[in-house]
Amino acid sequence: MLFTIFAILTVAGAVAAFSLRNLIHSVLAITVAFAGLAVVYLLLGAQFIGLAQILVYVGAVVILIVFAVLLTKNSSTPAGPILSSSWLASGAIALAVFAVMAWAIHQSPASRIHTPTQPEATMQQIGSALMLRYALPLEIVGLLLTTALIGAVTIAVREQKEQR
Repeated sequence: MLFTIFAILTVAGAVAAFSLRNLIHSVLAITVAFAGLAVVYLLLGAQFIGLAQILVYVGAVVILIVFAVLLTKNSSTPAGPILSSSWLASGAIALAVFAVMAWAIHQSPASRIHTPTQPEATMQQIGSALMLRYALPLEIVGLLLTTALIGAVTIAVREQKEQR
């Protein structure tokens, strides 16, 4: 029951994120979707993925999106209807593509092969691997993300100075 509630909350947040007109409201809606997804992961017993979802997506990515929205030039709500005439055709095409892919996966011989259960890794094992064995790649990724964030802020500040 709890899983169903959070799954519905996640889907509702995702739908609200792409259907709301105000960008700040969309960011808040995607925050709800990310948090709901993290709870779903935690309910499924994937503690590391759930906590990483909270730290990376809810904590970092949403804050980055908020900064990007606030630093952009035009953050006003666009006028016009949310739904256009092409939504019905696009939805039908998306459903058709989903149906074909689901049918292909269901008919695939690979879906009938029983895969042995993978050995579970504890959060301590994953943390030890990240901090010991994969420490350098983790630091490089952190440095790249920090560089990208500084570059984005520099570009946004330069554009604001040119507008004045």
